[in-house]
Formats: sequence, C-alpha cells, structure tokens
Amino acid sequence: MKTNKLNIKTFLIILPVVLISLCTQAQSSGLRIFISVSGSDANQGTKEKPLASLNGAITKLRALRNLQMVDSPVEIIIGDGEYFMPEPLELNPEDSGTDAAPVTFKADEGAHPVFSGGKKINGFEKVSETLWRAKVPEVTTYGWYFEQLYVNGNRAVRAKSPNTGFYHLNATSGTVLQKGNAKVPELAIQQFTLFPNGASQLAKYSREDFENSVITFYHNWDNTRSRVYSFNPDSSTALVVGPMTQPHNKIDTKSRYSLENFKAALDTCGEWFLDRSGYLYYMPLPGETIENLEVTAPVADRFIIIKGNENTGKKVENIRFENLSFQFSGYKMPFEGNQQAQAAHPIEAVIMTDFAKKIQFVNCEIAHTGMNAFWFRSACTDCKIEHCYIHDLGAGGVKIGDLFQPKNLENLTRNIVIDNNIIRSGGFIFPCAVGVISFNASDNQITHNEIADFRYSGVSVGWVWGYSFSPSKRNKVEFNHIHHLGWAELCDMGGVYCLGGSEGTTVSNNLIHDIQSYDYGGWGMYADEGSTGIVMENNLVYNCKIAGFHQHYGKENIIRNNIFANNTIYQLQASRIEDHLSLSFTNNIILFGSGSLLGSIWDKVKIFSDHNCYWDLRTKDIRFAKLSFAEWQKSGKDLHSVIADPGFVNPSQVDFTIRNKAMTRKIGFKVFDYSQAGVYGSEDWKKQAAFDPEIARQFDKAVIRNAYREK
Repeated sequence: MKTNKLNIKTFLIILPVVLISLCTQAQSSGLRIFISVSGSDANQGTKEKPLASLNGAITKLRALRNLQMVDSPVEIIIGDGEYFMPEPLELNPEDSGTDAAPVTFKADEGAHPVFSGGKKINGFEKVSETLWRAKVPEVTTYGWYFEQLYVNGNRAVRAKSPNTGFYHLNATSGTVLQKGNAKVPELAIQQFTLFPNGASQLAKYSREDFENSVITFYHNWDNTRSRVYSFNPDSSTALVVGPMTQPHNKIDTKSRYSLENFKAALDTCGEWFLDRSGYLYYMPLPGETIENLEVTAPVADRFIIIKGNENTGKKVENIRFENLSFQFSGYKMPFEGNQQAQAAHPIEAVIMTDFAKKIQFVNCEIAHTGMNAFWFRSACTDCKIEHCYIHDLGAGGVKIGDLFQPKNLENLTRNIVIDNNIIRSGGFIFPCAVGVISFNASDNQITHNEIADFRYSGVSVGWVWGYSFSPSKRNKVEFNHIHHLGWAELCDMGGVYCLGGSEGTTVSNNLIHDIQSYDYGGWGMYADEGSTGIVMENNLVYNCKIAGFHQHYGKENIIRNNIFANNTIYQLQASRIEDHLSLSFTNNIILFGSGSLLGSIWDKVKIFSDHNCYWDLRTKDIRFAKLSFAEWQKSGKDLHSVIADPGFVNPSQVDFTIRNKAMTRKIGFKVFDYSQAGVYGSEDWKKQAAFDPEIARQFDKAVIRNAYREK
C-alpha cells in the first residue's frame, strides 16, 4: 500500500536541499517561512510548500540557525484560517532576533489567522426544546473535564445559582486544624450558616456535586473559590476545608457567594453543564438553532511562553507578533481551590514572558481566555503591546513586573509600553483581577487605552504596602478611558489604584467614570497605603460611587487641575492622619449634586489645599465637613479658592466645556481636552472601542440589584 509519509532516508536526502534553498533566501533578502492551514510541518516552509504550525516554523528556524546561515531578518508569515493550537509556542534565547535582524510572526497580506486553543464540539441533539446535549467521549476516555465553554464566539455561563446577584451568609465560624508557620492557618474548617435560598440549592447536591461544584465567596476586594466539603440541611450549614481566610479580609456576614457547576443549577438559557458521564448539556439562547451552533471547549491554557535564561541572564530578544489572533483557552481550578489573592496576583497569563527584551505585540487579538491575557513578569525590558484587542478574559488584561522585588535591580521589569489597546470584559473567573496591573516595575507607559467592564480596578500601579522601599517609579498612566468597573460585586477598588512609593509616577489626562463598588471603595483615583510622590492632574472623574478621589494614606502626592463631578456619596476622601504633608490639592474643579463634599477625615489630614472651585448644585452654602466656607478658610485651607458655578455646558451628557472663563483664570485652571483619552487612529478602531449601550444598561441594573441584601 502506498503512503504519503516521508521515510527517514528520503527525508535525509531532501533536507539539505530544503535548507540550502531557505538559507539562500535568507542571505539574499531575509528569510521568509510560510504557514498555512493546508500545510504540513514536514514541508519546506516555502510559499508553495508551507508549514502547518508556529511550532513547526520555530523548529525550522532552529535547524537553519544550527547551520549558522541566518543573519538577516526573519518573517514567519501565516496564511488565513483557523489553526488548532493544543500546546503553546515556547521561545528561548536561541530563538532571538537582533536589532538589525528581528524575528517577526505576522499574518500574510489580507489574511486574518486565528490560533485556537479550543476543540469544536459537534453532534448536539435535542433533549427538549430548551435543553440540548452532545456526547463528548474524551471526558470518560481521557478525563477531559473543561471548565469554560464558548458558544458562537461568546463565553457561555457554567450552570450557576443564583442566575443573577448573590446569596448572603447568615453566620460564619472557623476551627483551625493545622496552624503551620504562616500568619494564616494552613488548614481549617470554615462553617457557613446559609439563608434558605442558598441552603435549598445545596440540598439538591449529589455526591458528585460536592466533588465538582465551586462556591465563590466575594469578600471586600477578594474572591475565594472552594469546594463545599459537606452540607447539613437540618442546620443549613456548609463546611469548607482549606486555608483560613486572612484576618484583614475575612469571609463574614457582609460577604456574598454563588454556587457553580451542579446539574440542578442548569435552569436558564445560555447555561451549560458537563456531566462526568460525558454528556455536555446546553440551554440555547433565543434565536440559536442546532444548525447554527458552534461550540468550542478549551484544550490549551497558554498560547505563548517566552522565557530567557535566569541563570545566565541571557534574554529572548527582538521578536514581534503582528496581526494575529489567539482565542479560546481555559483554566482548571485545582482541587484545593483558589485562595484569596488581591488582584488575583498568582494567576498566570496565556502569553507569559520572563527574561526578555524588545518583545512586541502589534495589532493582535487575545480573546476568550481562562486566565490573564499578557504577563511581562521577570526581567522584561523595552517591550510593547500596541493596538491590540484584548477581551472576554477569565482574569485581567495585562500584568507587568514580578510579585517580588529582584535581588539585583538590574533585573527589574521596566520600559513596558501598553499603548492604544482595547482592554475590556474580564474577571469572569477571577473577579478581583485588574485591567492593567504593574507590580514591582518602573518606567512603564500605560497610555491611550480603553479599559472597561472589569469587576475590580482598571489600572493598578505598585506592590508595596506602606513606606518601605518600592522600586515602582516613574510609571505613566495617561490618556486612558477607564470606566464601567466593579459591577457592585467587590469593594476597595479604583479606576486607577496606587500603592507604595511611586516617585515620578503620573496619572494624567485620563477619563474615569462609572466605578461602582458593592459596599465601600468605588473611587475614581485611589492612593492606597503609602502612595508617595504621585502627580494626578488633568483627569476628568465622574459618576463614582464613593468619591472621585481618595487617599487612604500617603506622602507628598500632588492632585491638581482635575475635574471631579457628580460622584455619589463624597467628592473627596482621606482616611489617615499623619505628621507629614499627605497631599497638595490645587487648581481643581469640584461639581456635585448629591452626597457631601468631603468624606472621612479630609478636614483633619495634613493637606495643602488652594485655588480650587467648588460648586454644589443644591446650595451655595457648601459645608467643608462641619465648617462653612468662611470658617474653612480661617482654618488656613483654600485661601484663594472660590464657590462658583464652573458653567459646564452639559455635564449630564458628558460635555464639560467650561463657560466661566473668569473662574478658570482666578484659580489658575488650565483647560484640557478630555476627548483625547482613549484609543486613537482610524475611525474603525475608535468605533470598535465604543462601549456597547446594552452592557451599560446591564451594568446599571447590576449596581441597583447588588445593592440589596436578599435573604
């Protein structure tokens, strides 16, 4: 019988011919390696005989380099179509390009290649008009038990209860089983007494449900994901076994929870459930038919791993990805669950980069993930994400820097540029994740991005609490449009959140609005513990739940030339008295029509405040805490400030054009163009960044719904 496969002898004969052909091309005009959905990794990699995968291309490139015949630019050109990518592309220092001869992975002209980490699931049949199912034999044969599902290009909801909102806890207690050496006991039984609505759901659990189901707790700024060990229907108590929650953020009766992945919760359209028997159940959305159903389940969890050599210090350098799309990846919760972690900081990304330099992603798409999109973690320098569409994320968008300060500050991640990207719709598995977060890193630029639709903060900078040394210096958070965050699910969040010593950091020319927390802490700009040396200016901040600006505690921050408008409870808030100058607050305009001007102890904190304009739509008798404006000035504050209507054209329609020019001259306010915040470029790109009005309506509904404590 004839075969199309090459035998070893034939391969060895033709290999030199192939390599000579490619090397001749490389020496003359730069090396071009082609990939096609119709290709084969046994091919030459020419346009006529393309390869089939990214790994095939990098293997071919390594073979050429072993012959030391590639010293020119390399282009790996990918044709149109969808490429199944069950394993990540792994790049090491030997795969590097140079400044003069970079390595570029790029789409062919006019092509839109998609690298998919998911497997299509077919063969759905009707159980009823509202319930369909398909047999997935790999579940029983190979133990493939996926935790995310994407239907017609959208994230479907794994069967959960309640369908909207949350359950609340009636009482909580805990017993330590094993203390360990850490501050938090490493093993404990936590007991939760439930109200009838949640208890009635756990009463439906089968034995398998206790093994497979997930209970997610929402407590202040954190989430904890666990399995329920047991449930007593007589006392309505559930037991969870694992590490005790941290004492500064316990799960208590203010916390809420949801239940996920048990068959009885499969009760509304858009939900799915995977039975261990191998049947995948799905309740279709209106308008969906079996014929038009495209279902994808994730196989891979990562797409690209770029890792230099930490021991030798040799980095992966000069690699660029252009016009490529990476979609459909997953995350599997470990059996012990996910313990609370601010900003979901341990969770990795589908594109991981360590010890690398001059890595670029330009005009790429990352979508439908189980984790974060990007993480430039250890010893990364001079890297860039530009004009990328990053959306539908299990966690956050972009992470910069390591969780720990390097022993040698030369290995500090720095000079990372995140510019002109759409980063939105995330936190679907880890709600406490952040749109863009910079840990221990310096001299980074987070600019002109659309950051929206996350459950926690939009941008976070710094990873040191208090006044001990922080290497996070000179970071720029500028010209971003940051909005519709929180969904009233968590607390203690900010449109821009800062931590620790950050001298030289600027938060400027951003448009920040609709930051809605569950309880406390929905702030536009938030200088948290030890924030130092930050300049926040030329920002428009409106429609935030608690205040437009809050400083927990910090030192010598400058808040100037901003507009704070129509924030709900307070406009300005500070909450710790210290001996040093906490901040200066000058040349700002504050407009409000609800709540109070000042919150917490702003009037007692050491603040230099002057040349500001205050206007309450309800009264001219604005109270500064308990003081009148005259009394406030006698205390030494705002000696040259004014009570005056700034004359905004139409703030309810986000037109903050100022008509009162005399006021701006008197307080020294410099007019800035807030319309420049957000993405720039073609009209199509700007149109793509426009926020979906339906999601905005859902956001407003969720804020109202989640404010109520239902039992």
